[in-house]
Amino acid sequence: MTTIASPTGPGPLLHADGREVRAGLALAVLAISQLMVVLDVSIVNVALPDIAVSLGVDSQNDLSWIVTGYTLTFGGFLLLGGKLADRLGRRRVFVLGTVLFAVASLLGGLAGDLGLLVVARLAQGLAGALMAPAALSLLTVVFAEGRERNRALGIWAAISAGGAAIGLILGGVLTEYASWRWVLFVNVPVAVLAVVGALRVLPESRDERAGGFDVPGAVLVTGGLVALVYALVKGNDFGWASARTLGMLALAAVLLALFVVVQRRAADPLVDFRLFRSRSVLGADLGALFVGAGIFAVFFFLVLWMQQVNGYSPLEAGFAFLPMTVAIVIGAAIASPLLGRVGPRPLLVAGPALAAAGMLVLGLRLDPTASYLTIVLPSLVTVALGMGLTFVALTSAAVAGVPQEDAGVASALLNAGQQVGGALGLAILTAVSTARTDALAPAGSPAAPGYVPALVEGWGLGFVVAAGFLAAAGVIGGALVRVSRAEAAEALPAAAGAVG
Repeated sequence: MTTIASPTGPGPLLHADGREVRAGLALAVLAISQLMVVLDVSIVNVALPDIAVSLGVDSQNDLSWIVTGYTLTFGGFLLLGGKLADRLGRRRVFVLGTVLFAVASLLGGLAGDLGLLVVARLAQGLAGALMAPAALSLLTVVFAEGRERNRALGIWAAISAGGAAIGLILGGVLTEYASWRWVLFVNVPVAVLAVVGALRVLPESRDERAGGFDVPGAVLVTGGLVALVYALVKGNDFGWASARTLGMLALAAVLLALFVVVQRRAADPLVDFRLFRSRSVLGADLGALFVGAGIFAVFFFLVLWMQQVNGYSPLEAGFAFLPMTVAIVIGAAIASPLLGRVGPRPLLVAGPALAAAGMLVLGLRLDPTASYLTIVLPSLVTVALGMGLTFVALTSAAVAGVPQEDAGVASALLNAGQQVGGALGLAILTAVSTARTDALAPAGSPAAPGYVPALVEGWGLGFVVAAGFLAAAGVIGGALVRVSRAEAAEALPAAAGAVG
């Protein structure tokens, strides 16, 4: 039976059957689900070498689909997920997304080949796009505006920030002591608990004023991005001038052009282009796209360097990234008070520049015998400090000055842009690094002398290009974002919760 929560007002929030909504239990259910969605972006990273061996994947381009498959559909369907939740019922869509997440995780864990695993990851991303906005909306329904909601949003933001680190460490533990398959299987019991908890403690709610939802728009933009990534990933194999590569690029262009046409004609478009009339919103979203394109290289290439070249165990690789998460938190803590003093624009220049410098050091100094303590760790910390500054500034700039009724959409656009940028960037970087390795590698098998240096040289070029993406994000932020210090500081608390 569908229950509708009583309107927010004096007294406790009630289910339609008269039961009081237990806010603490509701927060626990929502927090667990958010953690599952966030950590699945990173949990497979440290398992990639084991997956490659188990499924016989020789190409790092093909291996990258395990990461990009999730981020593509998550970013592509995120806005649609929010609109479906508002229109059809937030708890209903949350439960639907969680069930789909469990089924996709089970399918991925049982996969016997790369194709089935990628399909499962695509389905996981779609499920996450249904779960995340529905969960955040339910959180704002359960907790009334004020101190309690701010505390709940603080927990939500902390989970979103720490999810990547937890995913890397948990992925290392499961891969090392069980199997890479358990990085996917672990979601099944968690999802079951979330569904049972949702049906018991979460109220149903919907926005009676919500408009329609643009399914064709979501399908077109995600299909266009998948075609584009496929062309970039397979370009080295098929040949960049081959009919297959050019055909996929043409298909991507057609689908994305149709998406723009549909958005301009739809009564309830997925993306309202009027938001981009604000230079600051445009600058923040483009900046997020380039930041995502640059940052994913750190995890993907370094995990392969650690495990395939230097013999790190999955658990050691997971812990090797832990200082990066700590540095991001420190960078964000530094940025928050600075935002009210200098505004977001200086941070949007300095943050990406700092991150680009750390990435460039990896590109120029990483070799098969490079020291973790003297080269990798300082670079990771530098990149992370820059990202901490950048994330805070992007978050505030994306919603500052935006009308209240559009703040949620503006925040979702920022999140979607970062996920899509990550997928496209990783496709470009793996294509670039593979081409460099192929040009330098000696003839023969990967076991031939000289192959490993060529492989690491390819990853180095990938880091250099990633540094260029981050530098571009800084140029865009400095050129486009025009937000006052007061507007940025006022927008930050609401934006921090919405972006999660």
